[in-house]
Amino acid sequence: MCLIISEIGENHLGDMKTAQRLIDMSKNAGVDYVKFQYYSAKNCADNDLEKEWFAKVELDMDKLKCLYKYSVRKDIKFLCTPWDAEKAEDLFSLGLKDMKIASFHITDKEMLRLVNKRADKVFMSTGMSYLDEIDEAVSMLKKTSLYLLHCVSEYPLPEENVNLKVMDSLRERYKCKVGYSDHTLGLLAPLAAVARGADVIEKHVTLSKTSFGTDHILSADPAELRILVEYSRKIESMLGSGRKSLTAGEKKNQSFLRNRFSYNK
Repeated sequence: MCLIISEIGENHLGDMKTAQRLIDMSKNAGVDYVKFQYYSAKNCADNDLEKEWFAKVELDMDKLKCLYKYSVRKDIKFLCTPWDAEKAEDLFSLGLKDMKIASFHITDKEMLRLVNKRADKVFMSTGMSYLDEIDEAVSMLKKTSLYLLHCVSEYPLPEENVNLKVMDSLRERYKCKVGYSDHTLGLLAPLAAVARGADVIEKHVTLSKTSFGTDHILSADPAELRILVEYSRKIESMLGSGRKSLTAGEKKNQSFLRNRFSYNK
């Protein structure tokens, strides 16, 4: 079954009640994981235009611990993206075994070495990365159960740049499970990824597309998230086993339809 990750990211706007509502929304839709981000705005360069924004929406360890416990109570799996090895160590101290590595950390060797030692399951996005960089990162995660996510780091991502066939290339090259991390508007791209055999899809989620912030417009709102999960499960059912065999209905129709016209007699 394709795993579905709700990327809450910064869409909680720094408000814990909103974060909990996004967890509830994801649970109600039938999502497998909720995902947050863990960073310190003080580590951003002083001339970073988003430093003030990061300070407003950052989650410290106490808040993440509360959200982790809330997710456990709601019976939904918890993921987080650390922005450095120290933050990854903090997350492991919570008892997390699954980890998400963002595209821009695929060359962070210190964090990759730590994650390889501590994580059971790793979801790693590949946006902005050359193949040789992915080669090295994959080679450093041999002890983990790796899900490699095709990703294009544009926000929002134009449909003509989605390039879902890269999933096939990643699966063939690395012999691991693959998926797709989406930044397009709407649901077409992630659903197409499910139809192409994705083992995991990640989609940003929001309570309202009109909320303040850059990610809301490319996020799934509550109604869309329910549709995403429902249609993903239907697509998986339609994909079937790949084995050619007659259905019960076909067997009933076979004799009648083959002998319906005289040239079949």
